[in-house]
Amino acid sequence: MTVQGRGAESGTDVLIRKVDSHLAALRAGLHGPELELAEDLARCLRELVVATAHSSAADRGLVRAAVHYFVLRRESRGKLLPVRSLAAAQRVVNKAVRQLGRPDLLVETPRRDRSTADPALR
Repeated sequence: MTVQGRGAESGTDVLIRKVDSHLAALRAGLHGPELELAEDLARCLRELVVATAHSSAADRGLVRAAVHYFVLRRESRGKLLPVRSLAAAQRVVNKAVRQLGRPDLLVETPRRDRSTADPALR
């Protein structure tokens, strides 16, 4: 009997599916700069997952933690458990990007349209 271990490919597939699934859910409720940020975060995370598939366990763990932070947004339960913002996920992802030495993958905050940023201009 041959025992097959989980390869790097299956682990990367699971993480990428989690990112894609969460992004699909976000697309249903977000628009504008928030959706753009979510798509940028997902793009960055997908690239990090693939880039670290054969890296050290520490690097893979760092990327896995960033994916889970992006994907596992807590539901709001009053003041006890606030919903994690995409800005918080952006900080976590960018910290992982810096630690992995990939500044080319930093996720910038989308520029808001002046008409939506300043109510006086509407």
